[in-house]
Amino acid sequence: MTDSLETTQIRQARGKFAAMAASYFLGTFNDNFYKQAVMLMALAAGREKFQGAAGIAFTVPFILFAAPAGWMADRFPKRNVVIGAKTMEMLAALVGAVGIILGNLWVMVGMVALMGTQSTFFSPALNGSIPELYPSSYVTKANAVLRMIVTVGILVGISFSGFVLDIHGEPVFGAVRGHAMVGFAVIVYALLGLVVSLWIPTRKAADPGRAFPWTGPVDTVRELVEVWKDRQLGRILVADVFIWAVGVFQLLVINSLGKLQFNLSDSRTSLLVASQLIGIALGGLLAARFAKGERWFKVLLPAGVAMGVFMLVIGAVPMLPETARIPALYVLVGLAGVAGGLFLIPCESFLQIRPAPERKGAVWASANFASFSGMAAASVLYIPLTVLRPTFAYGCLGLISLLFTLWMALEFRHKDWA
Repeated sequence: MTDSLETTQIRQARGKFAAMAASYFLGTFNDNFYKQAVMLMALAAGREKFQGAAGIAFTVPFILFAAPAGWMADRFPKRNVVIGAKTMEMLAALVGAVGIILGNLWVMVGMVALMGTQSTFFSPALNGSIPELYPSSYVTKANAVLRMIVTVGILVGISFSGFVLDIHGEPVFGAVRGHAMVGFAVIVYALLGLVVSLWIPTRKAADPGRAFPWTGPVDTVRELVEVWKDRQLGRILVADVFIWAVGVFQLLVINSLGKLQFNLSDSRTSLLVASQLIGIALGGLLAARFAKGERWFKVLLPAGVAMGVFMLVIGAVPMLPETARIPALYVLVGLAGVAGGLFLIPCESFLQIRPAPERKGAVWASANFASFSGMAAASVLYIPLTVLRPTFAYGCLGLISLLFTLWMALEFRHKDWA
């Protein structure tokens, strides 16, 4: 009888989930399409450190506004919060179009910051809706599907960015044609995302009486302290922070790896990023199959080891014969992505399932605060490490991943995981 009820709930949720996934896809596409364009333009202008500035600009809002974002996700119907965030994305797109046509990198970075702000409010509202739609037994699979869709959005956004920048022709409004096309595209996709968000289902607010967190980041830190008291939730949050920080650092290194160390074009560099994202999507689907039962967390250990080993091998790619280096890069970066997806999806699912219903938005926003603090740290760390060869930086990251996996293995021996 329970299985029948769960099957009915899953079937009834499909249309609602489709609207949520489409909205998420378009927003993620736009974020990454524009951000990758800014990074590639900065590299082409000989201003490599702007990559780190763009990464920091996107992550800082998640740190500053996590508390009010979590409050809104629990205090108001999540659909209203999503629509408000998509409206803000339209404003960000207009600013971005102006910046890219003027060729002003600082205005472009400002647009990235606005996109980060709207994502700060969008994320806990949308991700907190998944456990409301599906039974807990299906949340990991729903997350795997959503991650695959979002990964396709990231993949298409990053890959398409390089191809659009490579467009040649007469200037548009005094700007290079490829640059202007990027500006126009972000406006169109922001508008589509806003329209799609109108189909997201309405549900009652989870905690309509919740007080506003006037202390901002201090309130978020208090929430994180409460999360840490739950040993399982706290340790999985640390693992989630780690994998996101590793992902951001890899993205920054991959751009330098392709453009500077191996002299790839914008489009081929974007395809190198795409190989990693395809791997992440595949890893997410593997997680839906293997991260099951009470011992689901055990999948994190082989995933962490595999990720570390593949990144160490990337560090050795310059030692290969010249004709084998580029193919090896695409394969190894993709395999590191598979391991990363297998690691990421179980962590994200547990963060959604574990908290009480009235705290899901707050916990997710706090997790965003922690994860994006880690990503900001990775972006800051990248700036002084630009003096290193990208493959060497990759190898160092692999070693760090292996050490982190060892720490997890020791944690999993605690009685709370038995």
